Formats: sequence, C-alpha cells, structure tokens
Amino acid sequence: MKRNERLFSNIDLLRLFLPLIIEQFLELFVGLINSMMAARVGEAAVSAVSLVEFVMALLISLFVALATGGSVVIGQYMGMKKKITARRTANQLVWFLGIVSVIITILIFLIRPLILNGIFGQITDEVRELANSYLLIMLLSIPFVALYNAGAAIFRTMGNSKLPMMIMMVMNLINVIGIGILLFVFKMGIIGIAIPTLFTRAAAGIIIISLAMNKKYEIHIENKLKFKPNIIIIKKILDIGLPYGLENVLFYLGRIIVLSLVALYGTAAIAANAVSGTIVMFEVLPGIAIGLGLTTIISRCIGAKDYEQAKYYNKKIIIIEYIAHFLSCSFVVLILPYLLKIYGLSTEATNLTIKIVWWYTLFQITIWPLAYALPVTFRASGDSKFPMIVGIISMFLCRILLSYIFSKYTNMGMFGTWVAMFADWIVKAIIFIHRYFSGKWIKYLNK
Repeated sequence: MKRNERLFSNIDLLRLFLPLIIEQFLELFVGLINSMMAARVGEAAVSAVSLVEFVMALLISLFVALATGGSVVIGQYMGMKKKITARRTANQLVWFLGIVSVIITILIFLIRPLILNGIFGQITDEVRELANSYLLIMLLSIPFVALYNAGAAIFRTMGNSKLPMMIMMVMNLINVIGIGILLFVFKMGIIGIAIPTLFTRAAAGIIIISLAMNKKYEIHIENKLKFKPNIIIIKKILDIGLPYGLENVLFYLGRIIVLSLVALYGTAAIAANAVSGTIVMFEVLPGIAIGLGLTTIISRCIGAKDYEQAKYYNKKIIIIEYIAHFLSCSFVVLILPYLLKIYGLSTEATNLTIKIVWWYTLFQITIWPLAYALPVTFRASGDSKFPMIVGIISMFLCRILLSYIFSKYTNMGMFGTWVAMFADWIVKAIIFIHRYFSGKWIKYLNK
C-alpha cells in the first residue's frame, strides 16, 4: 500500500486524536473541580450529586453506544462514496436518539422513587431529598446530552473532532464559573450545581445540532421538523449500538455489585478504591479518546472494502495507544506522591492506593490496548455482537465472580477486586487477539 493511497495521513490522525484527548481530559478535570466545589456545600450534597451523576453516566454510555452505531454506519457509507445515504443516516441518528432520550426522560421521572429508594439503597433522608432535587433538574438535560452525542459522532466521522472539543471546552468553562457564582455568591446549594450543568449540557446539544445543519459540511442533517423513520437505516444503527449499549449498561451493573463488596472492607478500603479510581482515569484517558477516533477510521476502511488499510490502521493505532499510555502513566506515577498529599488519606488508605495505581499502571501499558482497542475495530466493521458476548461473560466470570474469590478467600481483601479486573483484561485480550487473527471480523460485512 503506497503512502499516497492511504485514507488517513499522519496529520489527519493527529487532527482526529488530539482534540479527542483534550476533550476527554477537560471533562474529567472539570468533573474533579465540580466535585471539589460540591464538597464545600457538605457531604450530603457530594453524595447526592455523585449518585445522580452515576445514573447520568450510565445513560450517557448508552447514548454514546447508539451514537457509535450511527457513526459506524455513516463511516461505512462514506467509505462506499454514498454521501447522500450517509447524510440520511445522520438525520435518522439525530431524530432516533432525540426520540429515545425523551422516552427515557419520562420513564426515569416515573420510576424516580424506585431509583432513590431501591437502586441507591440505604441513604439518609437528607441525601435522598437533595438527590431528588438534583435528579429532577438533570432529567431535563437528558435529551440535550443525547443530541450532543449524536452531533459529536457526526463531526468525528467526518474527521472533525476539533469542533466538539471547542464546544465542550467553552461549555465546561461556563459550567465551572456558573457553579462557582451560584454556590459561593448566591449560596444556592445543590441547585447551584444543577442549573449551570443543565444550561451547559443544553447549550452544547443545541449548538452542535445547529452546526450540523450547515450544508457546507460533507455530512449534514436536514433542517426539517418532519421525521420519517427509515427502518433499514435504524436497524443498521441498532445492530451496532444496541449490543454495545447493553454491554455498557451491564458494565455499570457490575460496578455496583463490586462496589458493594468493596464497602465490606472498611473506610480505608472505600477511600483507597475511590481515589485510585479517580487517579487511574487520567492514565486510561488517551485510550478512551483514541478509541472514539478509531471507530471513524476503521468504518471508513470497511466501507471502502479496503481491509488491508483496516489492518494497517488497527496496528498503527494500537501502537499509538501504547505510546500514549506509557506517557500518561509515567506522568501519573511521577505526580502520585503530590496527589496523595492533596487527598490527605490515612496511612493505610495511602499505601493501598499506591499499590493499586502501580499495578494498574503495569497492566495499563501492557494489556489494556489489546482488550479495548480490538473490540472497537470489530464494532466498526459491523461485528458488534461478539465483543458484547465476550464482555458480558468476562464481566460476570472475572470482574464479579473472581472479585469475591480473590477478596474473600485469599489475603488480598479489597485489592482482590482490582486483580479480578486485571484478569478480565487478560481474558478479553486473549480472546480478541484470536478473533482478530481469525479474520472473522473482516468477513463480517460480507455475510
């Protein structure tokens, strides 16, 4: 394959990946700042916000999955040089996600008592009341979150990840300033956190959809209020998005189960688990961001039926992920002592956090790209059910079952839940490597 025949140059890859990494970093960093400001209101407010945002994160993962299904279909049509069909798919994606999000909003409103009393478990009346107030406002943001993810997927599929990054950069800045003013100037408590968050999520969704209507873009959506569902296109979107969405939802269910196990080992274990989970997110951040761009690249190659380029870019991007993870992990390890001083944990929690972060770093720079980049490639080729099945089975047998075995029947304690996660990565990496070299993921489009 000659250099001038490649679909994406090194500059194209840089323009795609760098804004994605910056966007993911900003979201994570702003989330930390918001949590720190919420802490000034009180522990009850922090608990309420974190519980509701856990539900929101689950929903966002579902919207990301459906948007990924749309971006795969759009990318494949672009690879086939069928731009009109790609535009129709973009239109169907926006409308479908918008309608689904409204239905979900109504459903969550109706089952709100079940969420507050059942899923959240034993929480104080104060936390429940604050969580209810915060949830009621956040419900209004759900359709806008869905629309933002649809719009961002469309632009990323065109290779334009800079625009979603710029939107999120501005909105995150406004969010932080707004929360600061409402919390510290107007003393509005948890409502002061909810209102700016709602406003910025709504603004982000409206802005990106408005821009996506501009006909100057290669792929744009129609500026029409009338919607006619295209069952064939929607089915293609769901064929990719639903398995991925189900996998994400069950992943969050698994997290809840494992967290209930962690809680058995006392305050130091809970604190170490929470702090470690926050710190290592900065290590894995480049891989998550690059995975979003990988979907665009592989879907275009598969659409063009250029399987050699799909293999070429898959290998190249996995190498890029390894380099990026080495850099991010090295940075986190270097500043780890300073981060732990800021948290001010007990000696027991500090030592456990150090142990977790170091072991996480080891597996992050060796196993993670194979366990999580390869399934992105499979989904982008249309092979979405296989990684879903592997992910679900591995989650129950490794993350959940092994968590109980390692933590309860060895001397690992809470650390055993992290070892179970590393085992999950290893199992998935082995299976996905075999799948990759079998070539079944490439032949999937022709079945």
